[in-house]
Amino acid sequence: MTAHTTPGSEAEAVAVQLALRERVVLDGSGPAPGAPGTVVGVDVAYDDARGLVAAAAVALDAVTLEVTERATAVGPVAFPYVPGLLAFRELPAVLTALDRLSHPPDLLVCDGHGVAHPRRFGLASHLGVLTGLPTFGVAKNRFRFRHEPPPLRRGAHTPLLDGDEEVGRALVTRDGVKPVFVSAGHRTTLDDACAHTLHLSRGPRLPETTRQADRLCRQALREATPEATSGSNARSARSTSAAEL
Repeated sequence: MTAHTTPGSEAEAVAVQLALRERVVLDGSGPAPGAPGTVVGVDVAYDDARGLVAAAAVALDAVTLEVTERATAVGPVAFPYVPGLLAFRELPAVLTALDRLSHPPDLLVCDGHGVAHPRRFGLASHLGVLTGLPTFGVAKNRFRFRHEPPPLRRGAHTPLLDGDEEVGRALVTRDGVKPVFVSAGHRTTLDDACAHTLHLSRGPRLPETTRQADRLCRQALREATPEATSGSNARSARSTSAAEL
C-alpha cells in the first residue's frame, strides 16, 4: 500500500492528484463480474458541527452478496471542503477502516467517482492507486459531465462525456428508476464496472455494497456522537450534488 499524507494546501492536493493519476491502470485485471471472492463497499458520513467523519468498509461475498465482515473508523475531517478534492477529506478514515478488515478484498466499490473527475482521479481511482486494489465508483449524481438520459430499463446506459471522451456511464439498475453514474477507478474497465454494478444491484437503485456501507457509517457516526440528536448534524458525504469526487 502506498502511504497517504494529507496535503497542506489546495495546490498541493491538486499536485498530488496529477502525480498519482499517472499510476492509474484501466486494464481489467480485477475479478470478473460475479466471480467468487470478496467485494468491499466503502462510504463516509460527516458530522459538520463536530468536524468528524465516519468511514465504513463492508465486505460481501461476491456471489451471494451476504455480508461477511464490517469495519469502521471515526476521526477528524482532515481537509477543507473543495469540489474535486473530496478524497482528501475521506482517505484517512477510509484507509483505517479498510486496514481493520481481516483480509484485503478482491474488489473495492466506492460511493463516488473514479476517472469521471476533472483530473481523472476521483476517490475510486485514488483508493485504487494507494491500495493496489481493483476499484470503481458508483455515484448518485454526476459532477459536471454531460449525458443523454438512458431509457429507464435495467441495464440501459448512455455515455458520460467530457467533450468526446467517455469518462463513465449513466446506468439504469432498476426499471423505472433514474440512473446511477459509474466510472472505472483502477485495474477495472468501464464495461466491467457496469457489469459489477448490475450484479451488485438486486432490487434497489444502489448496489448492495453502497447500501450496507452507507448504513454502517451513519451508525458509527451516531455511536461516536451519542449526545447529538439523530439526524441533526450527521449527513452522508454523498448527499451533496457536486462533491462526489
